[in-house]
Amino acid sequence: MAITASMVKELRERTGAGMMECKNALTEADGNIDTAIEDLRKRGAAHADKKAGRIAAEGVIVTAGQAGISVLLEVNCETDFVAKDENFVNFANQLAETIVVDQPSDVETLALLVMDSGKTVEETRQDLIAKIGENISIRRFELVGAGDDQLSLYQHGSRIAVVILSSGGDEDLGHDIAMHVAASKPLCVSADQVDPETVEKERSIYLAQAEDSGKPPEIMEKMVEGRVRKYLSEVTLLGQPFVKDPDQSVEKLLASQNATVSHFVRYEVGEGIEKKQDDFVAEVMAQAEGT
Repeated sequence: MAITASMVKELRERTGAGMMECKNALTEADGNIDTAIEDLRKRGAAHADKKAGRIAAEGVIVTAGQAGISVLLEVNCETDFVAKDENFVNFANQLAETIVVDQPSDVETLALLVMDSGKTVEETRQDLIAKIGENISIRRFELVGAGDDQLSLYQHGSRIAVVILSSGGDEDLGHDIAMHVAASKPLCVSADQVDPETVEKERSIYLAQAEDSGKPPEIMEKMVEGRVRKYLSEVTLLGQPFVKDPDQSVEKLLASQNATVSHFVRYEVGEGIEKKQDDFVAEVMAQAEGT
């Protein structure tokens, strides 16, 4: 059966695959578009499997919300170029809307949900991998319900987003605190929320440093405790100096407006992912030795 340009055009519109891929699929399917679509989907899954091991440390953080519920979502790709691709960004935004509506418990459950296109999230992801040519992963998301609290969102470009739950104060204060969290990266709200093992690890390091000073034990103890307090002020929201007014802490700022922060979530693209470092000198030398 002759494969016409209109058939290739229709298949491209329905699958998003490349022109030659569509033409080849139609040729193999003897012009049957439904068979060609199924074949392209199978190829997309195969391509996705091949790319699954490749590091995806770029991407976007997107947010969405409705009826007092917001979501922070990280979707990753391999390059900054693809992170700006319209198809990739649209997928991430549609995904965030799906999460807000269906409220899945985890990424595995999310993958099984059906999107507006009629395809599951996983099928859509694999189709996008086949179309774009990079590994794409849905890394994480967190749903935050405001309840009786005030919910504040702050997004810094497409790479950092923060959601804050607070009471008291106003919208401007909530926005400022969310912006502070984006800039200062606190680990938690207050000192009592810091992992005790982390505190003990820091204390042991400070103790070893103090012992090298040769000072009396009581002095060393004061030195260690002072450094622990300083560490806790640096890693907690309440202890940090407010970014817009470093002369006062966030705790004092909140107290001045009879406000409290109960919870925050901060996402940054690629945090915690070990990126591949290319050694171009070694690569060139290896190629030279092989010739």
